[in-house]
Amino acid sequence: MTILSRLWERIYSSQPLPPAWVVAVTGVAALLIVVNTESWRVAGKVITIAHEGGHALVSVLSGRRLDGIRLHTDSSGVTYSRGRRRGPGLVATAAAGYVTPSLLGAGAAALLAARHQTAMLWVSLVLLAATFLAVRNAFGAVAVLATAAAVFAVSYFASAAVQAGFAYLAAWFLLLGGLRPVLELPRRRPSRPGRPSRASRPGRGPSDADQLARLTGVARGVWVTLFVLVSLAALAVGARLLIPAT
Repeated sequence: MTILSRLWERIYSSQPLPPAWVVAVTGVAALLIVVNTESWRVAGKVITIAHEGGHALVSVLSGRRLDGIRLHTDSSGVTYSRGRRRGPGLVATAAAGYVTPSLLGAGAAALLAARHQTAMLWVSLVLLAATFLAVRNAFGAVAVLATAAAVFAVSYFASAAVQAGFAYLAAWFLLLGGLRPVLELPRRRPSRPGRPSRASRPGRGPSDADQLARLTGVARGVWVTLFVLVSLAALAVGARLLIPAT
């Protein structure tokens, strides 16, 4: 119990806010990672994990049966769930993917603004552990485990200064990285009418906007616009929380 109480105290305790230059440098670094094609090819898989995790979480919360998640080497992914083929549960599940990374970034920014850097990292570990349990292919399992291992190593072994830099970089990356796939959606070809869609594929095939258009009768462009607005709003809120008022 002593070890658990110490761990809980470490997670729950507050840490001082980092210097403003740390916030600025991590923000610029996250932006460079997102806009650079080579770095995005690797780091973008984290956004896919968050995207598919959002589908999985909402499918469970809406009463659907989650069959699993598959993550692919090309940064695409697919989430399988069973239940009614129409209705609010399926609509909510389909709508959750593209906005989840940005919303997670805003949530991370709120924890950081409240000086809970370690707690933010451990919350990330819990979400990654839940996602790992739902993954159904080898590459997906390795990708989630590698991400979780990096977060755990920093949260458990690194100094407070390193934790702060890593946490702010992660928050900025979720906010900015969550926006990139949404902005790329208008350039993707809509799927053919009547073409079946099994799940979300951020990098290829029918998109969530296509599936939502079929489910609701609301035009694909309306859903794309909604995704963009939510992601931009999350970025604005997150940036306001991360950037010191001074």
